[in-house]
Amino acid sequence: MQTQPNSAPGPLLTREQLDAILQYDTCTIANAIEWFRVRLRNEGVSGPGLRCVTGGFARALGYAATFRIRTADPPMRGDDSFINRTDWWAELKRHPLPTIAVVEDIDAEPGLGSFAGEVHASILRALGCCGVITNGAVRDLPAVNAMDFPFFAKSVAVSHAYSHVVEFGKPVRIFGLEVHPGELIYADCHGAVTIPQAIAGKVADVAATLREAELRVIRACQSPDFTEAMLLETLDKNL
Repeated sequence: MQTQPNSAPGPLLTREQLDAILQYDTCTIANAIEWFRVRLRNEGVSGPGLRCVTGGFARALGYAATFRIRTADPPMRGDDSFINRTDWWAELKRHPLPTIAVVEDIDAEPGLGSFAGEVHASILRALGCCGVITNGAVRDLPAVNAMDFPFFAKSVAVSHAYSHVVEFGKPVRIFGLEVHPGELIYADCHGAVTIPQAIAGKVADVAATLREAELRVIRACQSPDFTEAMLLETLDKNL
């Protein structure tokens, strides 16, 4: 099996294709990606720790705009604070819509201060962003949840502390998942998965087939006429 990079070229997805992927959770999409054999099964997915902190079972799918931040110490220059800098907005605008802000907190202890709250969620959303994925912290959860703007993060923090962007437009790592600028990334309550662009347009169709096979097994298990022979036969046909 040849492993292809997630950045392999492919056509951008239409809104209809993006919505088709959003019908399925990240687990089903990860299963569908496995079917194409374009990478190892333990690649392209986040490890434990990433969670949706804005409540419910929100989903966000878009093209990654990548940032590295620090929150524990002040920026080297006083005018480089998160509030004062706007040059990082260009990273959001250079990628196709929708974008997702993928933010690596590179402090020794990520999450001492929050990257975003209600104000920056509003800014990000106005610039075409559909959510935030970070190994750090966020805040203002009730207000952001009311905006229907999901935060996928390690934790929450009261203060933004010394939050400032130190780099953008470079690969980042979020709970073991390496994310390159412009990669298609999908997050929900289970974590995040990158979708190789070369197969992205076909993933939803394969997910539909795999999900129906799973449902046939589930229906067999829940049948009032259930037998082990029925289950074995269903497994043999579907998985």
